[in-house]
Amino acid sequence: MAHRIPRGIVAEATARTMFTLTRHPPVPALADFVDYHWVLRWDRRGEPPHEQRVLPNLAVHVTFFPGASGVYGPARDVFSHRLSGRVQDLGVRFRPGCFHAFLGGPVSDIADRSVPLTDVFGPAAIRAAESVRTAGDDAQMVRAVDNLLIANPVRLSPAARQAAEAVESIARDPGITRVAQLCADTGLTTRSVQRLFAEHVGCPPKWAIRIYRLNDAAQRLVTEGQPDYAGLAVRLGYSDQSHFIRDFRTVTGQSPAEYARTAQAVRTGQGPDTKKAAGRIRPAASSSS
Repeated sequence: MAHRIPRGIVAEATARTMFTLTRHPPVPALADFVDYHWVLRWDRRGEPPHEQRVLPNLAVHVTFFPGASGVYGPARDVFSHRLSGRVQDLGVRFRPGCFHAFLGGPVSDIADRSVPLTDVFGPAAIRAAESVRTAGDDAQMVRAVDNLLIANPVRLSPAARQAAEAVESIARDPGITRVAQLCADTGLTTRSVQRLFAEHVGCPPKWAIRIYRLNDAAQRLVTEGQPDYAGLAVRLGYSDQSHFIRDFRTVTGQSPAEYARTAQAVRTGQGPDTKKAAGRIRPAASSSS
């Protein structure tokens, strides 16, 4: 089974009318560290700003966006970004567990916050950001950032590789819903897994499992409408429906039923932003999921 990558674009049908998204692989030298580069473009000149929300995920993201450049650690809350004006810029999604070598310290130090690019990559990050801003196409943007990342070669340590493999276990197997199951899969003790995740992933293993479960739940609510919530809670490994609803609301700000209704309204063109958004995007590249 291919591993899951929680992307979690909230109200994706509306989002696709607001911006275009493309993803690009890194150079081979960075394949151990980087999942992909992602390029966003939008043009909302003369249009009202759009507030785009994204569900939490485990990845460290390095971004080169006006007003949102920086190194963003793994988050426990919904991320929101205001889209206005005309923008084309790039972000890098690092493999969970694989940013430690660049950071030079525990990834938990940047959990739920961001730090300036220069704090991690030095003055060269300013030049890379300018190259991204002035690039004529995606390839130039990706090349500028790849060059920044490989300028000071780093190595994926055995512990980082072990952390990445532990996250891959969660991503590969939706049946892992408890830390004890993850320990059994990896052959590590509970304490070892907790230390590994704090140092290299940036969050406790229990939260990592929860992120995947709740992203799965959000996807099911979008595709299935209003499913049997009790049954969905059981399939996701929750002991009862109320626990599932509480977790889901904590992360998304909505109950599962509210989230499903919003998704349905967007799909049928009944949402408050859908009609306003129609036809407004000026795409510069094909959108990619």
